[in-house]
Amino acid sequence: MITTTLTDEELERYARHIVLPEIGGAGQQRLKRARVLVIGAGGLGAPVLEYLAAAGVGTLGIVDDDSVSLSNLQRQVIYGTDAVGMAKTDSAKTAIARINPNVAVELHNLRLTADNAPDLVARYDIVVDGSDNFETRYAVADACAAGKRPLVHAAVGRFDGSVTVLKPFETGTDGNPNPNYRDLFPDPPPAGLVPSCAVAGVLGVLTGVIGTLQAMETIKLIAGIGEPLVGRLLLYDALTARFDTIRYKRN
Repeated sequence: MITTTLTDEELERYARHIVLPEIGGAGQQRLKRARVLVIGAGGLGAPVLEYLAAAGVGTLGIVDDDSVSLSNLQRQVIYGTDAVGMAKTDSAKTAIARINPNVAVELHNLRLTADNAPDLVARYDIVVDGSDNFETRYAVADACAAGKRPLVHAAVGRFDGSVTVLKPFETGTDGNPNPNYRDLFPDPPPAGLVPSCAVAGVLGVLTGVIGTLQAMETIKLIAGIGEPLVGRLLLYDALTARFDTIRYKRN
């Protein structure tokens, strides 16, 4: 059991958060109390895990069934060269302990499916999706909607990425239900239409930009600050250094 009382060491560690009126001691305690599940410890999951650990999120769950390969290191910055061949979950846990030993890490060495997603999602307060395939994305989104858990979703490709927050179990300021993932993407694309990063390539630093934005949205949700990207899809084009926002609604 993690106590939410901040120790003297934590007060110093999180001092730059605590002096922010929007966070303060109460917000930092909410971060310490939070349980966040990160789906995928790859290009997106790596910066998400690093920044949420540094921010003081009390418990991080990691879902991944892969091992570290040399080609991962160009973008998956939570791993070092000496981690090649290790399970990503084990290596990520070691890195998180180095960043912040106050964070509890729960490992789920498996591939998330529609069958096991509901049980996994139910154990956490917020879910961050850093997966790289539509089957997992739909399974996560459906489980979060049914389990009433906020979902911070993102995707990347080559030189562009997107981020949104899904809370379809709540209503917006207009009184209408918030949209869900299937309002944004009603059906998965035909097989082979969207090439994987292994086929099309991806600029490594792009995953850092998008993953860090996911971490930011997660912290906003936990601390109850700002305006999360609910009903809004944030688009980033790295080549033009341009951000755009598209609004979408429940069908």
